[in-house]
Amino acid sequence: MDLVEESPYRFRIDRHDPMRVPGVVFASRDLLPDAGADKSLEQVANVATLPGIVGASYAMPDVHWGYGFPIGGVAATDVEAGGVVSPGGVGFDISCGVRLLAADLDRAALRPRLDAVMDGLSESTPRGMGKGAVWHLTDRAELDAVLRGGSRYAVERGFGVQRDLDRCEDYGAVGDANPAQVSERAVERGARQVGSLGSGNHFLEVQAVEEIYDETVAGAFGLRAGQVCVMIHCGSRGLGHQICTDYVREMEKVMPRHGIDVPDRQLACAPVASHEGRAYLGAMAAAANYARANRQLLAHSARQVFARVTGCDLDLVYDISHNLAKIETHEVDGTSRPLCVHRKGATRALPPGHPELPEDLRPAGQPVLIPGSMGTGSYVLTGVAGSPAWASTCHGAGRVQSRKQATKAVRGHDPRRELEAQDIAVRGASRRGLAEEMPAAYKDVTAVVAAAEGAGLCRKVARLVPLGVVKG
Repeated sequence: MDLVEESPYRFRIDRHDPMRVPGVVFASRDLLPDAGADKSLEQVANVATLPGIVGASYAMPDVHWGYGFPIGGVAATDVEAGGVVSPGGVGFDISCGVRLLAADLDRAALRPRLDAVMDGLSESTPRGMGKGAVWHLTDRAELDAVLRGGSRYAVERGFGVQRDLDRCEDYGAVGDANPAQVSERAVERGARQVGSLGSGNHFLEVQAVEEIYDETVAGAFGLRAGQVCVMIHCGSRGLGHQICTDYVREMEKVMPRHGIDVPDRQLACAPVASHEGRAYLGAMAAAANYARANRQLLAHSARQVFARVTGCDLDLVYDISHNLAKIETHEVDGTSRPLCVHRKGATRALPPGHPELPEDLRPAGQPVLIPGSMGTGSYVLTGVAGSPAWASTCHGAGRVQSRKQATKAVRGHDPRRELEAQDIAVRGASRRGLAEEMPAAYKDVTAVVAAAEGAGLCRKVARLVPLGVVKG
């Protein structure tokens, strides 16, 4: 893949047939994928062939190989010009995201109670591949209410407070959710998992604010040096996975009818305005609401533990998703256009003054949450004006090793002992689960954040370090 270096943090893949737009990769040279082991840059070029795509096919600094789209891929299609929606541009874990909560508690005060907090979080957080949840729904009607109402419905039922909605993307629920477009198989997979962590790279982590880069913005977010926080990373569980599976198959069947040909079947798509496109967006929104409710329930459970053990509450800093397609208005060639913006392993990063931000955050911009690999720091950033990729940025460190490679690489090591040697308390993870998520399997999150900031995608506000982690 020939890359043209436009600046230290921006590389271009020139357009060639059948690409409709160029590819743009935001990264430093050290962060570029290894072309021999990672085909994600080929995927960037493939995404550039989608009907209706505008601007460029973008890749964030954490880019790595994914399904259809690279993880860390962003693409916008013009809804009124035959633009398509592609389930592969959202991913299997629809609305997977990160929620950050802040405690009125300092790191030093938590230290003597950390083990008790971690034990409580471990006991109260259902996780792993199987069933189990904080909220046991009574019937399909109650699940449909979750699919329509997301965090809003959870708060109505007593699992949270109004601030949880004010500080959540879309104020807690995506509009236009249509549970009727969700298959029975997806419903079966999701019915008993509302309020569960899952496995893989999902986690619940107790952290402390180690460094503040912007006191004013950090204050607006509710963060201060030394403060204890809780970060939750999870998504829509089996329900979202099944929705993606269902609609990839459906769109693969109907592409010929719409005259669409793509270089990779994993890019199966349909026009946003078509029956199939609308059906997918309705099902995807339902899964997004499920994911918001899922994180809301886990946050509620964590609050109960903190209140019981420390006497302190947890306030939501922000909840942001990184696997979504959203219909947004952006300027294209001097004209405002409705675009379907796919963010696969990428989050929104709205700038200061954006009308979709709550009033108390509008002067500061949107909180952006970028967790590192297990055992390393995480970052809180904010959106900036003039972002070059539809107000988007990266979502994490980005893998450089598959789970199998990572497990093989740590043979002879004890991942749990290595984490505990760093004063990080570990609860509930298998040796293999820890091995798959160790830092060597990921890019350096500090370098990823530096590239995102250098490319003008977002700006650093604070760095957090782990004190304890709960995993499946």
